Amino acid sequence: MPTLFITGANRGIGLEFVRQYAADGWRIVAAVRNPATAQELKAIDGDIVVRKLDLEGDFFEIEWAALAGSAPIDLLIANAGTWGPAGIDTVEDAAGWLNALAVNSVAPVMLARTMLPNVAAAGGKLIAITSKMGSISDNGSGGAIAYRSSKAALNAAWRSLAIEVKPQGVAAAVLHPGWVQTRMGGAGAPLTPQQSVSGLRQVIAGLTLEKSGGFFDYDGTSIPW
Repeated sequence: MPTLFITGANRGIGLEFVRQYAADGWRIVAAVRNPATAQELKAIDGDIVVRKLDLEGDFFEIEWAALAGSAPIDLLIANAGTWGPAGIDTVEDAAGWLNALAVNSVAPVMLARTMLPNVAAAGGKLIAITSKMGSISDNGSGGAIAYRSSKAALNAAWRSLAIEVKPQGVAAAVLHPGWVQTRMGGAGAPLTPQQSVSGLRQVIAGLTLEKSGGFFDYDGTSIPW
């Protein structure tokens, strides 16, 4: 039975990942900020363990992930993220920008590093959910500096990570889920979580060491950096 470790599993895309992989018989370690409020997650049938992991808290909490022990992890999905301030105009905005960098960029890489022995043991995959808004080439509108820069930083870090872990037989990639009907994407987004995750799962399944280090859309097309 393959094992998935996923963050931000209590809503939106993360919750849908859990639903779909659980339906296929995967064992899932679902990390959330507050397990007490993750009722929808707990209602999903399957071999699912809900764990507390607050990526906005002390970075030392990320080392908790090592409690997964020596069990192989076939797939790690760093899904949790934050939007950050809309503008960078005040000291408070600057603090929010730093928080966005911590949650969207630093925490996922620390988590991947912590769980790397587990993933390498399975010859597994490291996936970070990013955004096309982190593409410098694709930025034609400006704005959302905190979010854009934090995702661009994630993309750069994950690319380096992919190069470093490839000799261990681990493939890594950053994936854009599309514009999805979630709390962040809004009700007017063209994709449902089911459609997005279905596409993302196909991309993940097709990820090989030769494709490792790529930046892909939910439909499998490459996105410019």
